[in-house]
Amino acid sequence: MVGSFAEFERAMIRERTKAGLEQARAAGRIGGRRPKLTPAQQEEIREAVRSGRRSAADCARLFGVSQATVSRILAAKKIL
Repeated sequence: MVGSFAEFERAMIRERTKAGLEQARAAGRIGGRRPKLTPAQQEEIREAVRSGRRSAADCARLFGVSQATVSRILAAKKIL
């Protein structure tokens, strides 16, 4: 009996959470962490590495991000 009440309550929580997320999306909000770099900064990194002016490691130090972040930016546009 107690288990069925717990299951029902969990289903209600799941429905309320889903409704809240849908309402937030309709209002233009998205979840998740904000990007560390702006699109302009990402393009600057791509251009610097593509032209050979800077290495990926140099760009990581310059923008204060990890080398993995720079690698993901470059891999997204198939530069590396």
